[in-house]
Amino acid sequence: MRDRLLAGVEAAGREVLEIYNRTFHVETKEDDSPLTEADMASHHALVALLESVTPDVPVLSEESGEIPYETRRTWERYWLIDPLDGTKEFIKKNGEFTLNVALVENGDPVFGIVHAPVLETTWHGQVGQGAWKVEQGTSSRIGVRALPREGGDTWKVVGSRSHGAEMFEAFCARLPQHERVSMGSSLKLCLVAEGQADLYPRLAPTSEWDTAAAQAVVVAAGGEVLDAETLEPLRCNQQDSVLNPFFIVCGERDQRWTNALKASLKA
Repeated sequence: MRDRLLAGVEAAGREVLEIYNRTFHVETKEDDSPLTEADMASHHALVALLESVTPDVPVLSEESGEIPYETRRTWERYWLIDPLDGTKEFIKKNGEFTLNVALVENGDPVFGIVHAPVLETTWHGQVGQGAWKVEQGTSSRIGVRALPREGGDTWKVVGSRSHGAEMFEAFCARLPQHERVSMGSSLKLCLVAEGQADLYPRLAPTSEWDTAAAQAVVVAAGGEVLDAETLEPLRCNQQDSVLNPFFIVCGERDQRWTNALKASLKA
């Protein structure tokens, strides 16, 4: 099943890439977020893929019609997808957008695929079995790295290109020596999963479909995606709203960044 899903997501990515490489129309949704024909092409391709592979498992997509929580709350197992994560990056043509597919069981993302068509790279993982990065056809196992110790390497902190700058600055101001990397979409979580970054604090709004696939990859790689306030793992489908709390992605817990996070939330 995994190979069929990976091939299907890559095929959807090729459809998106065709649109990316030509002139396309941009609409504005009710929440003022942008929508392109690539969002919808990917949505239809991914929903068709999942319905063919697992016809009995429901699918929730960012571009689906609204599904009432009264219905969703009965789902023990479902697919959660973001057909095009990073639409703003897609429009800017910087390549930093992804197709996200997650399998959620009892509120926890347990399997995820994050595909970046322009980068010709896919990250995928299954909790308890491991995580992999497939780059131009070559697959390698990935894992989070240990935080640098005192006097060791510089910490690497990933930030959003356009969201939550003030709290992010407050967080970073309290960290040991570090460098920052700005990036769009779920790629930020994948950097932590593959050990190329140590932390990704997201101190701005996101939705569950933005994060579930990459969360599964991070957890499968040995890391965590934690509610910034409670430091409990992020969960899906626990309430009517699909909005996430602020969160942090880490390879390991450490009092130094925990203290910085607490202070930034009060800033």
